[in-house]
Amino acid sequence: MTEQTPSDPNPPPRTLWIDATHGVAGDMLLGALIDAGVPVGTIQAAVDAVIPGAVRIATSATTRAGMRATHAKVELLAPDQPHRGWHTIDHLIAAADLDRTTKDRARATFRRLGEVESRAHGIPLSEVHFHEVGAWDSIADIVGVCAALTHLTVTDVVASPVALGDGTVRMAHGELAVPGPAVVDLALGWPTLPGPTDSGELTTPTGMALLRLGTPGPLPALTPTAVGTGAGTKDFPGHANVTRVVVGVAAEGTPAPTPGAVETPSEHGARMMLECTIDDLDPRLWPAILDRLVDAGADDAWLIPTLMRKGRPGHVLQLTARPDLADDLRALIYRHTTTLGIRSWEIHRDALDRDFRTIEVEGQTIRIKQGWHEGELVTSQPEYADVAAAAAALGLPELEILRRAGSTNPQPDAAI
Repeated sequence: MTEQTPSDPNPPPRTLWIDATHGVAGDMLLGALIDAGVPVGTIQAAVDAVIPGAVRIATSATTRAGMRATHAKVELLAPDQPHRGWHTIDHLIAAADLDRTTKDRARATFRRLGEVESRAHGIPLSEVHFHEVGAWDSIADIVGVCAALTHLTVTDVVASPVALGDGTVRMAHGELAVPGPAVVDLALGWPTLPGPTDSGELTTPTGMALLRLGTPGPLPALTPTAVGTGAGTKDFPGHANVTRVVVGVAAEGTPAPTPGAVETPSEHGARMMLECTIDDLDPRLWPAILDRLVDAGADDAWLIPTLMRKGRPGHVLQLTARPDLADDLRALIYRHTTTLGIRSWEIHRDALDRDFRTIEVEGQTIRIKQGWHEGELVTSQPEYADVAAAAAALGLPELEILRRAGSTNPQPDAAI
């Protein structure tokens, strides 16, 4: 394990570089981040927030082809864990007591996996049930890695070309050639390397999906603060079955990254607008319905008050979503509202890249959502939930917290 720098109460945003030239899996990346100094307890707490009492994160020191590494193993505590569908996993993460950035990264990763399975089997995303990648261990790997990135204040992820492997591998659907279809789909557009002959699967779907939290590239200009090495399960002669990470602060003068890692894929492009008009639904139900639609993948959902026939007050429900999610969202609207029909049409969506920074107001942490256009910061706003929590803790009006949070141009981890 690399010796860490002294604890900083206001750590700067950091860059993570992943060396995947020998392959990557969820447990390997998790082990590398633990080796880089992330406490196992931090990861365990995040996993327990999603699947409480189901697994335990265990670690051990080992070597792979003579290279020292940390092996992370997810041990099952509660037997008979089910094969979960994408929607169930997404709901578990969305409902968990986790910070927003960890949730968004984990949900984005599972959405990528769900979309791959949807395309591979020709079924809607709502019908996808995971086998290998949806088991309890991969939920732990993905949530654990995302929690580790948050702990390290990683805002930018860069990764090397990835070794995919060679030979065959047995999966739930039978024996398949390496790389498997899910890994190939996830690797589209990413530089890849072959593995040693008959090395088997060096990169798993979970590992490849986690790489997609970042962009491909060489080790960027940075001042390293930690390094870590995570071990795979097998030990190949002459091939170090490891994933390495380097954590650091971007070198002074390096252009600020344009983060997008916490966003779900395909932020730009074609969208469907869904709309219906309703005048006979108990209005107390609307907040939960809007939350449910967003949790199911809608970009946003909202209500417009309207006056209907015979002078009856009603609401126009509108939402936007990717076209592949439209059928699932229509089904939710029919199931949870009283509408008899839904209008829909295609639109184009353009969105800023965005990330979160943090500031402090009298010791209370508040996230600032920042929007970037072509590398330039164009908007930044405090997260209202954090403002409300800070106001309650300090006994101040929320308006005062907003004033203090916006009294300076927010910089990463600046204290007010």
